[in-house]
Amino acid sequence: MPQYDQRLQDLSAWLQPQLSELFARRGWGSVPEAPLVPASSDASFRRYFRWEAEGRSFILMDAPPPQENCRPFVAVADLLASAGVNVPEILAQDLDRGFLLLGDLGRQTYLDVIDETNADELFADAIQALLAFQAQPVATPLPNYDEALLRRELQLFPEWYVQRHLGHRFNAAELEVWERTCRLLIDSALAQPRVLVHRDYMPRNLMISKPNPGVLDFQDAVVGPVTYDITSLFKDAFLSWPEERVRGWLQGYWEAARARGVPVQSSFDEFQHASDLMGLQRHLKVIGIFARICHRDGKPRYLADVPRFFAYIETVMARRPELAELSALLQSLPPAPVQP
Repeated sequence: MPQYDQRLQDLSAWLQPQLSELFARRGWGSVPEAPLVPASSDASFRRYFRWEAEGRSFILMDAPPPQENCRPFVAVADLLASAGVNVPEILAQDLDRGFLLLGDLGRQTYLDVIDETNADELFADAIQALLAFQAQPVATPLPNYDEALLRRELQLFPEWYVQRHLGHRFNAAELEVWERTCRLLIDSALAQPRVLVHRDYMPRNLMISKPNPGVLDFQDAVVGPVTYDITSLFKDAFLSWPEERVRGWLQGYWEAARARGVPVQSSFDEFQHASDLMGLQRHLKVIGIFARICHRDGKPRYLADVPRFFAYIETVMARRPELAELSALLQSLPPAPVQP
C-alpha cells in the first residue's frame, strides 16, 4: 500500500477513539459515521482533512515526521489564543505521529471572497487580529528572525531561481552586488522593533469566521521585524492591490499600532521605508521557494505567480535609489524558460 494511503488509514484509525472521547466529554452522544474528505493542501508536506456529520465539523492535520513537526503549531496556537486571536482549538494530538484534531474555522478564506468592495472591512479585521498578537508579550520561546535565518531565506533566490530555474550563476561582479543587497536588507530588518511574526499572514491563511478572521498556518512564527506581517498581508502571492490603496492601509495600520502601543517606527516615512525593504526580502525569498517547489517537489503551478513578485520588487526599486544596482542586476538576468 502506498505511503500516502497508509498515513490516511492510520489517521482514520487514530481519529475514532479521539472522537468517541470528545463526544462523551461534551455530552454529544454516539459518534456518527463520516468519511474524511480532503479540506486543503499547501506547499509543504502537511495535508488537511475534514470530518463532518450532523452539524459538527472538525479538521484533521496530517503532518508526517520527519518532514513536519506539529509541536510549533501547538505552542503558537496557545500563544495566539491567549492574545484573543481566533485560531483552531486543538482537541486531540499525537505529536510523535504528526496527527492533530482541530476545530473547524470554516470553508472560506479571505482569498476566496476578497475584492475591491469588501477589502477595507476584511483588512480592518485582519489588522486588529495582527495588532492583538503583536501587542502580546512573547512568553513562549520562539526562534529569532536573526541574520542567519534572513540570509538563508535570501539565498533561496540565487540557488533555486537564478541557478536552477534560469540556469545562470552569478559572476564575481554580480555576486558583489547581490551581497551588498543582502547586507542592506538584513541590516534594515535587524534594526526594526521586534514582535511576534506569523511569517505567512496573507489572505489564503485568514478564514472568514466569527470572530473574524480565523488565523491559520502560524507554525513557523518567530520573533522579528514589526513590518513583516503587515507587508505580507498586502503584497500577497495570489492577488495584488493598487499601490495608493496599499499605502493607505499601511498608514492606517501604523496609526493603529502606535495607538495600541505596538512598537513601530516613529514616522510613517520610516515605517514605509522599512516595509519596502522587508517586502523585498520576502519577495526574493518567495521567488526562490516557488522555484524550489517546482524543481524539487514537482509542483510547477506556483511559478505562475513569480511575475507578481517581480512586479512588487520593481515598484519598490523604482522609489528607493539605494536599490539601483539590484535593479540592474535583475534586468541583466536571462529570461525565464517558458513553462509547458
